[in-house]
Amino acid sequence: MTQATTDPNLQQYAHPEVLVTTDWVDEHKNDPNVRLLEVDVDTKAYDQGHIPGAVGLNWQTQLQDTTVRDMASREDLEQLLGQAGVTPETTVVVYGDNNNWFATWAFWQFKYYGHQDVRVMNGGRAKWLAEGRELTTDAPQVQPTQYSFSGQPDESIRIYRDEVLQKIGQANLVDVRSPKEFSGELLAPEGIPQEGAQRGGHIPGAANIPWGQAVNEDGTFKSADDLRSLYEGKGITPDKETVAYCRIGERSSHSWFVLKYLLGYPDVRNYDGSWTEWGSSVRVPVEKS
Repeated sequence: MTQATTDPNLQQYAHPEVLVTTDWVDEHKNDPNVRLLEVDVDTKAYDQGHIPGAVGLNWQTQLQDTTVRDMASREDLEQLLGQAGVTPETTVVVYGDNNNWFATWAFWQFKYYGHQDVRVMNGGRAKWLAEGRELTTDAPQVQPTQYSFSGQPDESIRIYRDEVLQKIGQANLVDVRSPKEFSGELLAPEGIPQEGAQRGGHIPGAANIPWGQAVNEDGTFKSADDLRSLYEGKGITPDKETVAYCRIGERSSHSWFVLKYLLGYPDVRNYDGSWTEWGSSVRVPVEKS
């Protein structure tokens, strides 16, 4: 395992080993034991310039099943990581645009299937660009591997619709969408086609804590104290099981990352079916506000 960052600003978090700074990435971008993976909302961003050595992953075609509503299969993700030159011992660092929106989704998938050493570049693509650091349009020279996950998927970090239904009134439910999506006024973020669910609203009892409130203007995560105040101020405390959801599961993986790794909540699960599933299911309860 490659040495983690020792930046004192990251030591405030419960698990500082899952975060690295842009300085750390600059120092390790040529390390053969480190593989940078860029995952952007804008799937064209990588081709416009990326960190030297980084491999681009397309969330639409590579990190989800294109036939069945599901994340990428174990076999497909093994092939993808092998093509990226990753071994089970590789330190994988993910980053992306939009404050690491889809980068944390990739992190969640890698952890689900069992890759041990996955980290997020604090601040993502935007911070790297703002600091004027090196970019390239050259494809990285990668030696493919035969990658294989060991063990079974970690179901403790994922939850499904019928389980969520049983958790209403018992678990912390965190709706990380925008207030207009939470109220039922919109079915998707503004600027995105309003499709994907038959009904608007939120799961009964859910607290609305938009995912973007967890980051600073430069895209880095807020301090542990600020994050604790944000969630506990809405009644989301670590003594209960916590379920995060959004529209398709990617924004909620960002909040899942914050709650589980930065604040150290012991039981946090991502409901990746999210509102596109819940809002189209027959006879599941919906609240509007």
